[in-house]
Amino acid sequence: MRWLREGSEAVVEVYALDEDANTLTIERVDSARPTPEDARRAGRELAAIHARGAAAFGAPPEGWEGPNFIGRAQQECTPTARWAEFYVHQRVLPFVEKAERTHGATLDLVKRACEALEAEDEDAPLARIHGDLWAGNLLFSPSGPRFIDPAAHGGHPLTDIAMLELFSAPFVEEICAGYLEVGDLGPRWRERIPIHQLHPLAVHAYTHGPSYNAPLVEAARRCLEIVG
Repeated sequence: MRWLREGSEAVVEVYALDEDANTLTIERVDSARPTPEDARRAGRELAAIHARGAAAFGAPPEGWEGPNFIGRAQQECTPTARWAEFYVHQRVLPFVEKAERTHGATLDLVKRACEALEAEDEDAPLARIHGDLWAGNLLFSPSGPRFIDPAAHGGHPLTDIAMLELFSAPFVEEICAGYLEVGDLGPRWRERIPIHQLHPLAVHAYTHGPSYNAPLVEAARRCLEIVG
């Protein structure tokens, strides 16, 4: 969180870390009903965080070594030069393979989508991303939006936007509008959102079971329509 907070004070402040007790003390966040303007501000703050950049795709915060976690699931964080290689091999396929082994799923279409992404090899923008930005990790307080509980690393800016949309963040269109006031999501960004939903859906297909297989396969189908 401290790494992300370098880009925006909307990231909650860390007061103390006790590695022996495996506990983190952060500032208290009182809740408030979000407004469209709060959501726009969240978008602007997210763009500021992304703009701080990272050393490479998959690069963890300075001083962090090894994997990070999305929920309780461990995921690799090895710095990689090309986004598609990182995304396919460190984010999507590991969870697809775990879902297949754990639940007997057949997710061949998702693997085809991964092959298509690697073949496309998008010249992706490199951002400092939250990495687990579902609606529950974007809080709204009386003083504005607050970001918590990241899986921070170098990634694609659309990854955070796609997760907010997937898990129905309030006023998500206003979040996007605020982001675009100060940042850039690249050409055809809205069309490409399903690509970035492969990872969280694959995680859920593994951690929550077969009920997530259908939306994961649908995201893969849409990915193939986009990149061939």
